[in-house]
Amino acid sequence: MSAKKSKPERELFCCWYAVLGNAREAGLKAGFSPENALIESIECLRSESCKKRIEEIRNILSDNGSIISGLKRLAYGNCSDAVYLAFSEELPPPDVISKLDLFNVSELKRQRSGVVEIKFFDRLKALEKLYELENSFSDKNKAVDLLNALTQGEDEIEDL
Repeated sequence: MSAKKSKPERELFCCWYAVLGNAREAGLKAGFSPENALIESIECLRSESCKKRIEEIRNILSDNGSIISGLKRLAYGNCSDAVYLAFSEELPPPDVISKLDLFNVSELKRQRSGVVEIKFFDRLKALEKLYELENSFSDKNKAVDLLNALTQGEDEIEDL
């Protein structure tokens, strides 16, 4: 069993988990060892204080942890790690590869000739989906506001 993480490491894990939604990846970003990142991350997620902190962070970021976080990563994510990998003369060691953020990569091929082909997910499509989700949320809020206004009107009529 791994040692209990310090408060700064747990806070960093909570922040990364709230954004990424992936326990192992958040653990790696928080500095957990690659060998134990998943186990240590799960231990953090069992903690009520971590669950509460993740929820607070998601509220601050207006992210409920659903597909929105993945779409945001696709739309706004950094592709520098994929470029680094493509232009490396030799394949980096596994510990370096495990720390690379390749979330935006949909396909990676290295041909026998040494040519590297990288395909990324479509950022524009991710932005379109985010826009659609934002509109559906605002439409839902408008409907809730309308229902609240209508039900409040019934209470006022009953008081007359």
